[in-house]
Amino acid sequence: MTLHSRPTVVIGARPLAPSDIWTGAHGFSRVEIDSTEAFYARIEAGSRLLNNRIAAGERIYGVTTGFGESVVTEVPAHLADELALNLVRFHGVGTGAALDETEASAVLMARAASLATGWSGVRFAVLERLTQLLQRRVLPVIPCEGSVGASGDLTPLSYVAAVLMGEREVYFQSKVVPAAHALAEAGLRPVALAPKESLAIMNGSSVSTALASLAFERARWLARLAAALTAMASDVTGGNPAHFDPRIFAAKPHPGQRQCAAWIADDVEYRPGTSRTGRLQDRYSIRCGPHVIGVLLDAIDWMQPWLETELNGASDNPLIDPETGDPLFGGNFYGGHVCFVADGLKNAVANVADLLDRQLALICSASTSNGLPENLVGAPEAARAAHHGFKAMQIAASALTAEALKATMPASVFSRSTENHNQDKVSMSTVAARDSLRVVELSETVAAICLIALAQAVDLRKGEGCHGRSRALRDAVRAEVAFNDRDVRQDGDIAAVKDMIRRRTLPLDFS
Repeated sequence: MTLHSRPTVVIGARPLAPSDIWTGAHGFSRVEIDSTEAFYARIEAGSRLLNNRIAAGERIYGVTTGFGESVVTEVPAHLADELALNLVRFHGVGTGAALDETEASAVLMARAASLATGWSGVRFAVLERLTQLLQRRVLPVIPCEGSVGASGDLTPLSYVAAVLMGEREVYFQSKVVPAAHALAEAGLRPVALAPKESLAIMNGSSVSTALASLAFERARWLARLAAALTAMASDVTGGNPAHFDPRIFAAKPHPGQRQCAAWIADDVEYRPGTSRTGRLQDRYSIRCGPHVIGVLLDAIDWMQPWLETELNGASDNPLIDPETGDPLFGGNFYGGHVCFVADGLKNAVANVADLLDRQLALICSASTSNGLPENLVGAPEAARAAHHGFKAMQIAASALTAEALKATMPASVFSRSTENHNQDKVSMSTVAARDSLRVVELSETVAAICLIALAQAVDLRKGEGCHGRSRALRDAVRAEVAFNDRDVRQDGDIAAVKDMIRRRTLPLDFS
């Protein structure tokens, strides 16, 4: 896709969806800020009204007071600018691996979308600069650890505010460099943040929401892939396609379950009334594929509006009424809803990984695969005893699945009282969102291993009994991975197919 052919996501013009975050963060769409006079006027009104309240001597949390439990500390007007800078600096305590460039881009988009509601009292210039960072790929290096998800994602978002100020580090031109250097190279000047602006940038759930949105979009695509892999498993084991008869799913009509069954039925080209010989009922990992994957699909339906509310809601404190300038002191920074989404998502996705791992076990065993060679060994008969085919691939998939399942413990139940008991009930949404991305990553890898193995099985069957979707996916794999006719390392094969999953280049039909 060329630069000029990319669609544009205009922040402030309409509510954003997780798919907008996914396309923008990956560079598949260009991100801009709404340039209409009406939007500019609304944003500037909030900033102007806030400044009027400050000039009138009104007490406003985080502007004329300290932060958190330090709300009881009065801050004189002449220290307001220093207070705003110090908020960013003392929150520079992030630890752990840094978010990658895609994740950092998603964070910038999510924070800009929230600030664009006009309830945060920031200037238009702040929103414009956030989108300029996206356009010029000056992306904050954000350590992933250190947020409890209320009072928002303070520590990770401090790395966003710091970059606006020209401090800390950024990704720029495939390197990690000082923010001041990258801004100068990109033709941008540091922003002198006004009182309340550093707090507005930092005091929100946008890191949690951005990461959960990326996990959500990847999980949605993984559900369709899992349905296709289930169809392939049915094909290569000579399964009973009547398990996917639409009447079964009309009798217990969960929408996602019905959708998954319809995908699988299409992929195995099922026609009601087809007679069959052999095993009447397949094992659960094939027969109940729609019932497992359908949970994820049905969960996605209720998760999406929750994520969209978080993306497009004002999540800082205090809010500034853009009509009156009234400061409103509340807790919209609390990430409870996004935490619940992330905790639920990782559970549903890990169950899909477990399903695929069980299907892999079926096709790797001669006793359950309906006659495929043990471990899918493709070596010539004379040399077969010296080869082990997909034995280690199955072990790897089992390890990955176990790790995904282990990560499904709900993060929200680990709320901790912190910050002198001011933040005495917190959401842990950032941990949940990071966990959800990790579970999706592990599950995509399990899917990649399964797809390679299923392509091997299709070739071992010489395509007999395998329908169009199975053959198309086999062909896609063969463009990157050769048929396994001897024991070789397969880590590169896994990486290649996983990249196809991440880039969404596999032949799948979502209709």
